[in-house]
Amino acid sequence: MAKTKKERWNLKQDFRKRWQLYLMLLLPVLYIIIFCYVPMGGIVIAFKDYSFRKGILGSDWVGLKYFKQFFGSPDIGMLLKNTLIISFYQLIVTFPAPIILALALHIIGNDRFKKFMQTVTYAPYFISTVVLVGIVLQCLHLNIGIVNTVMEFLGMDRVDFMGRVSYFRHIYVWSGVWQTTGFSAIIYIAALGNVDQSLVEASLIDGANRLQRIRIVELPALKPIITIQLIMAIGSIMGVGFDKIYLMQNTLNLPVSEIISTYVFKRGMKDLQYSFATAVGLFNSVVNFILLFAANKLSQKFGETSLW
Repeated sequence: MAKTKKERWNLKQDFRKRWQLYLMLLLPVLYIIIFCYVPMGGIVIAFKDYSFRKGILGSDWVGLKYFKQFFGSPDIGMLLKNTLIISFYQLIVTFPAPIILALALHIIGNDRFKKFMQTVTYAPYFISTVVLVGIVLQCLHLNIGIVNTVMEFLGMDRVDFMGRVSYFRHIYVWSGVWQTTGFSAIIYIAALGNVDQSLVEASLIDGANRLQRIRIVELPALKPIITIQLIMAIGSIMGVGFDKIYLMQNTLNLPVSEIISTYVFKRGMKDLQYSFATAVGLFNSVVNFILLFAANKLSQKFGETSLW
């Protein structure tokens, strides 16, 4: 009991000394509580037949009705397939891209060229998703797009890229690589800046070439960050970005572009089936949590780094 009082007294003293820092911390904490924790109370809608007139508390309890409805839906196979294919494709391509970029920039000896390349690769991240999709659609337009214009100039036929299902996933993933690789590489570049130079010098003395130096010195230094980033990426496999896919959708590519997040939006906001949409969204979140927990456990078992 005395220890508890001492800890409380130390907290009071610390608060008096650093009250400005606690005040700065108050705003993000309030933000998380208001916009992350308070809305979680709405999850109960998934188990009720929600009605505007009756409200959340007054709506009739229906249990797992909407979960059964979703699992029995003929669309569930297509939704899971599209979501998982796009997610794994995106993970396989976009996860190693910033690591490769960071290693390449770290090897470059010319500081001016290195800063130029960092700026060029980082700049697309500031483009909003709406503008990015607009650029992609304009460049790939069947009649006025620059890609088709060049193809026609080279004697090839024009291609309706956004109308063919075989192109949609590639366009989505690789446009994301262009937009996010530079930003995602920052954390790896910072980690490489803290590499022990004595190890680098020792590898040079031993005659290691650049690839050997990357394998022996740089990659081990990045291993903890790579592990954490991979765990978080696996934990969001089912959470494919809604906004970009929704903006790229059309009636022709819908068979491969309809994913769980766009399905939830359409059923909830367009069809006004709030309880059903909430149930599907809750299922998606639970799967993401299970994947995150499993990835973290595997990391604890086979490695030294984990989220908790």
